[in-house]
Amino acid sequence: MYRSHNCGELRATDSNTEVTLSGWVQGVRDKGFMIYIDLRDRYGITQLYFDEERTPKDIIEKAQNLGREFVIQVKGQVIERASKNPNIPTGDIEVLVSELTVLNKALVPPFTIEDKTDGGDDIRMKYRYLDIRRNPVKESLIFRHKVTQAVRNYLSNQDFIEVETPYLIKSTPEGARDFVVPSRMNEGQFYALPQSPQTFKQLLMVGGMDKYFQIVKCFRDEDLRADRQPEFTQIDCEMAFVEQEDILNIFEGLTRHLLKEINGVEVEKFPRMLYDDAMRLYGNDKPDIRFGMEFGELNEVAQHKDFGVFNNAELVVGIAVPGGNSYTRKEIDKLIDWVKRPQVGALGMVYSRCNEDGTFKSSVDKFYDQDDLAKWAEVTGAKSGDLVCVLSGDKNKVRAQLSALRMELAERLGLRDPKVFAPLWVIDFPLLELDEETGHYHAMHHPFTSPKPGQIELLDSKPGKVKANAYDLVLNGNEIGGGSIRIHDKATQAIMLKHLGFSDEEAKAQFGFLMDAFEYGAPPHGGLAFGLDRLVAILGGQETIRDFIAFPKNNSGRDVMIDAPAPIDDEQLAELSLKLNLKS
Repeated sequence: MYRSHNCGELRATDSNTEVTLSGWVQGVRDKGFMIYIDLRDRYGITQLYFDEERTPKDIIEKAQNLGREFVIQVKGQVIERASKNPNIPTGDIEVLVSELTVLNKALVPPFTIEDKTDGGDDIRMKYRYLDIRRNPVKESLIFRHKVTQAVRNYLSNQDFIEVETPYLIKSTPEGARDFVVPSRMNEGQFYALPQSPQTFKQLLMVGGMDKYFQIVKCFRDEDLRADRQPEFTQIDCEMAFVEQEDILNIFEGLTRHLLKEINGVEVEKFPRMLYDDAMRLYGNDKPDIRFGMEFGELNEVAQHKDFGVFNNAELVVGIAVPGGNSYTRKEIDKLIDWVKRPQVGALGMVYSRCNEDGTFKSSVDKFYDQDDLAKWAEVTGAKSGDLVCVLSGDKNKVRAQLSALRMELAERLGLRDPKVFAPLWVIDFPLLELDEETGHYHAMHHPFTSPKPGQIELLDSKPGKVKANAYDLVLNGNEIGGGSIRIHDKATQAIMLKHLGFSDEEAKAQFGFLMDAFEYGAPPHGGLAFGLDRLVAILGGQETIRDFIAFPKNNSGRDVMIDAPAPIDDEQLAELSLKLNLKS
């Protein structure tokens, strides 16, 4: 056998034991009359000891020729270390080597395989198999495994059944472009890779499975924003004979279980917030509630003077920055430059200092007196020593801009502690969202989301006012899960598709299989899908998902390690009846 123990296993109680170890050479320290080698595998590091008085000469010579990342096997005796290393679990012992076999030589790695490496992102992604040997990446992948096991255990104990659904499906409109796969056996026709298993899990409910889950790959061919991947993993769940409250209770339970099992944290409160309130108070539908800085709408106390910037704005809104009065003028100017960046898009920022003596000093003192500024402080909740930051403009745009500023300030102030977890349900989303360019409505979630009871009649008269029976689970300012109660009868689904612009023929062509299934006794049902990559990253105290994915794509959707996507040859194109029409 290649090993009797792994490299993280041996302790002082194993002294005088004959062992066989295999692994990678982490480092070699040649002292002339003795050699020390750190041998590494997934489990840890064991120090190997070569002594010219006790180790055969040919073994010494072999050891002297070892390079970093050589794969070796050794046999020897566990002995107590003269100089112990308290920083590693095996630090009390070492192995006096009697036999050494080189299993495979290695080139010099393009970056150092240490916790703190000298390799940049690009080179580490190109040699991802080497990057995985580093502890931070290795531990992230092990951490992901622990999370998925905890998920499976919880859901299985709640009587959920894990069912696989197909990857080669029919293209359906779900908000993003599909990845399409040509079918050789069906000339001129294409499969699509699923953006989610949405229709299949609904069909499983029609099939009587009652409680389903799947940890599943999903695919979206969309322009990548920061920390997005074209393929991602969902914890996909569906339940029959449920209302919204049933689903919220089950998945609050799952989230509590994960926080306790993985992080040792007990969370009792899962506040619920209306979508409209989330937008009004935080400017987005996934607010981070670990800290305050809620929005204060200032129209009534800021649009009565001759300041045209505010008077001509749809919304004037501000936040109180705790302790912000300590900022110098230069620091505030940098903050103004930050909100004027293209990524944020504000035209400027007005501010008011809340002095310790109860007076105020603003950037618009020409237009507003002390009484006015006191009202700004009251509306935003500002106290002495704080700074009130105010933006104005189109309601939707300015809320998004102030939301970005709020998160940036919280980061600078250290208010986003990754060890603190603040979950939140956001409920009562709009059913439809207006596309300002086309003037048409589209589903905010997906076409199978049920409207709130009693509101379907509003689709004809006030479509923008209809609320969805939908909910998102937010954790620390990130949407980690979302779902809805589904439409489960053909007539309601037909009405919904009609309002989304589908003709009867188009609806039948796209979703006929689902609507037909509804005629064979579909139960009321609903579900939720967690974004596993994001969930794991947050539980792991990180904002980026890439290190929790074994082989991620870069920001252009490329796998630089295997160089994909890549062209295919003319013979393959011919087999698929495809011709390329590439733009020059």
